[in-house]
Amino acid sequence: MITVNCRDVPSIKSSLAVYTSDKVGAVPALKLHEFVLTSIEEEEINPSEVISAIKMFLASLGCERHFGVIQKDETITVVSLDGYKLESVPQGSSDQFFSCIHCGHVTQFETVHNNHMKIHYL
Repeated sequence: MITVNCRDVPSIKSSLAVYTSDKVGAVPALKLHEFVLTSIEEEEINPSEVISAIKMFLASLGCERHFGVIQKDETITVVSLDGYKLESVPQGSSDQFFSCIHCGHVTQFETVHNNHMKIHYL
């Protein structure tokens, strides 16, 4: 289990959790200022893969030079290097996500979630 502290980037916490969990194959759990990644299978989550995914997400927003990603034990923190604040939520982002109770699949679209749920009852 890895905790990602998002105090310096609260506006992208939800999107970052979904992106990172997809890249490393983990289940995200959102908290107030952080999210936790739990492994789907028995294997441990590689912290370097999580750091790489976070950096790729920041690069996709064009703000990677303003933030550092620091690891200490099982906690990874996204830190503002120069006081840069992400004020607006990226377009298309929503804090509402749907998670499968059977396998942990996460999506922000209700229709995709409903279709996914049907496969568990075939």
